[in-house]
Amino acid sequence: MRKVFQEELTQVGEQLVEISKLVSEAIDKATTAFEGADIDLAQDVIAADARIDFLQNSLDERAIDILALQGPVASDLRMIVGSLRMSASLERMGDLARHIAQLARLRFPAMVIPPQLADTFKSFAEQDLLIANKLTELLETRDLEVARDILKANATVNDLHLSVFKAIARSDWNESPATTVDVALASRYFERFADHGVSVAQKVTYLVTGAWHPNSTETS
Repeated sequence: MRKVFQEELTQVGEQLVEISKLVSEAIDKATTAFEGADIDLAQDVIAADARIDFLQNSLDERAIDILALQGPVASDLRMIVGSLRMSASLERMGDLARHIAQLARLRFPAMVIPPQLADTFKSFAEQDLLIANKLTELLETRDLEVARDILKANATVNDLHLSVFKAIARSDWNESPATTVDVALASRYFERFADHGVSVAQKVTYLVTGAWHPNSTETS
């Protein structure tokens, strides 16, 4: 029974990695669609989000079955409960990638972002994709240096998010109300994507160390 239990835990971990890889693919395609007004790519992201949702539900059902049938000890219980929480964050990251793609589709054939903020949102995309790729690496290796890389990237995203709101509050901001809303929403989507990545990184750190610091922003 213990061997079966360990195999089930391994499968939960493998499902987390699979979801994480799909999230990386989603944010990569979503940001490409967003930057290039590519409606076909945007539609691919929107359609593919159902796969992430399905895998999250499957993982959660497996984890609940383990809780109900196996009577896990404390360390295993942390792993299972942590996996449930991580799957929820990864699913939300998939949703946020979909939201970015939906903005691209909504404004097609126009660009969502005005030219003066193009570089800012390109940096957003680079940092979010880095976080997504690092999450997969972290889930596979449990290397806490990778977790620190995620925190550093998130700090950059927070700075970018703040810069966007400063830009739209300036007296020389002359874009339409619709564009202003789009910019604010897009910035929020990119920022929340990174936040959920940090949430997963913190939970992996807890599983490795046994220490929980949910409000830690240390990046050193």
